[in-house]
Amino acid sequence: MKLPIYLDYAATTPVDPKVAEALMDCLTLSGTFANPASRSHLYGWQAEEAVEEARGQVARLIGANSREIVWTSGATEADNLAIKGVAQMHRAKGQHIITSKIEHKAVLDCCAWLATDGFEITYLTPNAQGLITPAQVEAALRPDTILVSLMLVNNEIGTLTDVGTIGALCHEKGVLFHVDAAQGAGKVPIDVKAQHIDLLSMSAHKFYGPKGIGALYVRRTPQVKITPQIHGGGHERGMRSGTLATHQIVGMGAAAALAQSLLPEEAVRLTALRQKLLQGIQQLDNIVVHGDAEQRVPGIVNIAVIGQDDETLLLALTDIAISTGSACTSASIEPSFVLKAMGVSNSVALSSLRLSIGRFTTDEEIDFAIKHLVSTVTKLRQVAANNSGKP
Repeated sequence: MKLPIYLDYAATTPVDPKVAEALMDCLTLSGTFANPASRSHLYGWQAEEAVEEARGQVARLIGANSREIVWTSGATEADNLAIKGVAQMHRAKGQHIITSKIEHKAVLDCCAWLATDGFEITYLTPNAQGLITPAQVEAALRPDTILVSLMLVNNEIGTLTDVGTIGALCHEKGVLFHVDAAQGAGKVPIDVKAQHIDLLSMSAHKFYGPKGIGALYVRRTPQVKITPQIHGGGHERGMRSGTLATHQIVGMGAAAALAQSLLPEEAVRLTALRQKLLQGIQQLDNIVVHGDAEQRVPGIVNIAVIGQDDETLLLALTDIAISTGSACTSASIEPSFVLKAMGVSNSVALSSLRLSIGRFTTDEEIDFAIKHLVSTVTKLRQVAANNSGKP
């Protein structure tokens, strides 16, 4: 067993060996390395064929048509393209956008930028369980609303948004619906047609693919029009210019196909591991589990160890690799804005840890993590109690 044990799968996942093999076949002269836009020779044709095969694999993961997949550098770029692209294309119809206070910074910062350009943003507040409800969205919709943007799975607490019901509400009102599925793609079933989703962002490194590649689903029927954010060549049907990274795209396609095939059994296995982890941790007193217990994904566990600050815990828990929240805000010493939006106090938010499990997490690792966490917290509390008794 390798130490420290990796329990930060929500930040990024290791590339699956099968995916790595497919990716590496596209790097050297003996493989499919060429520019897929080079249509004057065999190398280019082979690269284009590989890219289109991967496009189909990603599309099938979410129930889309392959022509609805636009390659990006990751979910952050996909979010930018979706939100800014809709706002700029549909400005004449309205300038009101709905999102929530617990979105990823890629969405929140996009919306903040648009607010400086005259758009009005409504930020929905989650309930105490970390959920944004369809009723909240329905109440916030206005005649000038052009877009609702919500995440499928929260990256800090693992709660699952009812995007199907929300999507139906949006379509009934003629409002476009964007879903940030960075934490959900490959982990929960997605059907963009049945769930009335117009745009959906994905990132390969969240489901055992390479970093630096993602995709945006853009509905074709009825067609969703967006303004491109990158210009220079008109690639991806004019929506995203730039030379396609064949090896990364092939890697994302392989990861999507593998995730789709493993999804049912992985959900069952991870649910059992999560339950085991929670039961072990709750040997300790004064533990708070954040997020709805039912409407969630199994891979993310967010707990507060009351009386201990998160930085001290991270420094003491040397044999497990975990985080205090989103990797994109890990340099911040402020309490989690997600937990704060849920009504969690500063002191509890600052005692919170995120443990996230995945494909390569084993029962043995969970047993070790429980023992390490329980013994470490117990020692820290004993030290604190001894120090408090000193004159």
